[in-house]
Amino acid sequence: HFRAVYEHAYPADELMPLTCRGRVRGQEPSRGDVDDALGKFSLTLIDSLDTLVVLNKTKEFEDAVRKVLRDVNLDNDVVVSVFETNIRVLGGLLGGHSLAIMLKEKGEYMQWYNDELLQMAKQLGYKLLPAFNTTSGLPYPRINLKFGIRKPEARTGTETDTCTACAGTLILEFAALSRFTGATIFEEYARKALDFLWEKRQRSSNLVGVTINIHTGDWVRKDSGVGAGIDSYYEYLLKAYVLLGDDSFLERFNTHYDAIMRYISQPPLLLDVHIHKPMLNARTWMDALLAFFPGLQVLKGDIRPAIETHEMLYQVIKKHNFLPEAFTTDFRVHWAQHPLRPEFAESTYFLYKATGDPYYLEVGKTLIENLNKYARVPCGFAAMKDVRTGSHEDRMDSFFLAEMFKYLYLLFADKEDIIFDIEDYIFTTEAHLLPLWLSTTNQSISKKNTTSEYTELDDSNFDWTCPNTQILFPNDPLYAQSIREPLKNVVDKSCPRGIIRVEESFRSGAKPPLRARDFMATNPEHLEILKKMGVSLIHLKDGRVQLVQHAIQAASSIDAEDGLRFMQEMIELSSQQQKEQQLPPRAVQIVSHPFFGRVVLTAGPAQFGLDLSKHKETRGFVASSKPYNGCSELTNPEAVMGKIALIQRGQCMFAEKARNIQNAGAIGGIVIDDNEGSSSDTAPLFQMAGDGKDTDDIKIPMLFLFSKEGSIILDAIREYEEVEVLLSDKAKDRGLTGILLYFTSWDSGEMRESEPSDIDYYYHPAYGRPHLLIYWRSLEGELSFSHYL
Repeated sequence: HFRAVYEHAYPADELMPLTCRGRVRGQEPSRGDVDDALGKFSLTLIDSLDTLVVLNKTKEFEDAVRKVLRDVNLDNDVVVSVFETNIRVLGGLLGGHSLAIMLKEKGEYMQWYNDELLQMAKQLGYKLLPAFNTTSGLPYPRINLKFGIRKPEARTGTETDTCTACAGTLILEFAALSRFTGATIFEEYARKALDFLWEKRQRSSNLVGVTINIHTGDWVRKDSGVGAGIDSYYEYLLKAYVLLGDDSFLERFNTHYDAIMRYISQPPLLLDVHIHKPMLNARTWMDALLAFFPGLQVLKGDIRPAIETHEMLYQVIKKHNFLPEAFTTDFRVHWAQHPLRPEFAESTYFLYKATGDPYYLEVGKTLIENLNKYARVPCGFAAMKDVRTGSHEDRMDSFFLAEMFKYLYLLFADKEDIIFDIEDYIFTTEAHLLPLWLSTTNQSISKKNTTSEYTELDDSNFDWTCPNTQILFPNDPLYAQSIREPLKNVVDKSCPRGIIRVEESFRSGAKPPLRARDFMATNPEHLEILKKMGVSLIHLKDGRVQLVQHAIQAASSIDAEDGLRFMQEMIELSSQQQKEQQLPPRAVQIVSHPFFGRVVLTAGPAQFGLDLSKHKETRGFVASSKPYNGCSELTNPEAVMGKIALIQRGQCMFAEKARNIQNAGAIGGIVIDDNEGSSSDTAPLFQMAGDGKDTDDIKIPMLFLFSKEGSIILDAIREYEEVEVLLSDKAKDRGLTGILLYFTSWDSGEMRESEPSDIDYYYHPAYGRPHLLIYWRSLEGELSFSHYL
């Protein structure tokens, strides 16, 4: 897959694994903030440099470093995320430098290396420094690599807010850059940003919010958790102590950790709360980024809650094959995407390191099997557009090679498989390796922040904190199992729809507040409770009811808080009901050679025709209809007879198109958007409506593809002519359900038969790259062959 990046994507920032080409900023439809990671600086190559050394690909690493030095330009007129550029590019250069000097000292590889990556890192560091030109010391979220901040040509510098993690995830890379080069300014700027965040914490709860104003220091989003927007701020406080040896970072982390375990941790869940009212949950769902937290708890030495949360996440993965971007407290999918995030694999690795429990090897095996079974496509691994259908997104983020490969390899590697001692390094949040000896190098920064006050914490688990000279838990292989056992069915059981804290539900002598799901607008008792909570009920002309809360009208501050929670529950409930009224996405799976089911496209459903969720999937070869818009009787009925017809959107109703291809004998239809460049990556799910008439006469399934997904099928037709697809509510198993007979493969231009035990890649002179022919007989007895390049 490193080779796939070089062959299909280099020098682009990322590989697009479905279309087998590179993603270049400005040449593909904008994906919004996601594209801020792309700076036309060969992102994936830099981000995965140290992964090559971990995998013992030292020759490939040396070649990759030469490519970076020869080809990468850091002076591009492009606006990038300061956070992403720091952790992926600056971190990648520093991780590459760390292992380059290690290899040079060993005496076999990199003998020519003279700190060139470090010089590039220093150049990039100076390019990022203008972002810190704020009164608070918190950096702007974005910067132009060529023009910096606030110049007219920079096209950035007007932002007022940044996320806590964006400003608080700089200290490892910036301090390492200072320690490596002796230029103290980087560490100074990163420390100032951390100091400001610490001073702005909510003093009564010791929590921080998700986003903060970089000029005033006011919290913009006042919810707090350990997931997106905050996650790596906590991680870097603890790891800054480990790498730099500064006690103030540990004291800050311990203070925050105490608050997290007091308010956010509701084992096995980790739920966001309000920083000013930490007993009040801010939402009823969790995001996938919190999967890193069990790994951080291992580093801290608090094993029990790490095991509990990790096990809960694993149960969610076993239910959906991957961890959805967000899921509810009763483990339903909230956001269905999965961009192949590595955080769960990271926590699995650290739990295995701490416990030695082979259970975590089984977890890792499941992750690898699911990646190969559901995400692997001809040119790499594709992100999941929807874990419910198994549909793909034409996306393979750089962190997949930088982190996922690294952690999964390390999980199964023996000590002798790694050519250096991994214990001499600390992992950044992007899994880049920084040497621990930096703690004693170029220490010219004032360590202690004497203006800060730390809360005295009565928490015995701080006795276990780093450096940890004790055994993390009793030397009993059943210890971790005893913690996991009560949670093994937590996802499959019928869980409560919302988690209510005891303090909220049963305040001494008080009546439990009204829950949104129980509310009835015709119940006088409910209306009285609403009035007490400051909630007004307005009857609209169309028969709907509108709820408005005025906290000042509540009977007490406690009742006002109950009213706020009721309104939030009602918003969540309304949102969920709207989602349930929508039809879920469908899948178009290309099953013919050479795809064999590995390419799955997100498809919009139709509100008419065969319901694929209730009937068997439809499988057939595709054919374009004539006319292509399908708005009149087809002139090529013989071409679509018994096939799935391709039709272009526009010029008539969807139902009319369906009737015309059905009359021509088609067994299904795929409508392709006529808006060139549209994509399920950037547009919401599209549902095809009927024509206002009775559509019971339409018996075939109809699905909708945006232009980008449709072009994948059209391109396949041009290249392979015969393209077979599967229309279904969820992608089917991609495995070859056949009995392997024998292999023939090319070796220096000669055919060679080999036993199944002698499987390998061979050079094919006609293609100039490895080629393998696999002959196999299906269970139905049909003889076929597959070839792989």
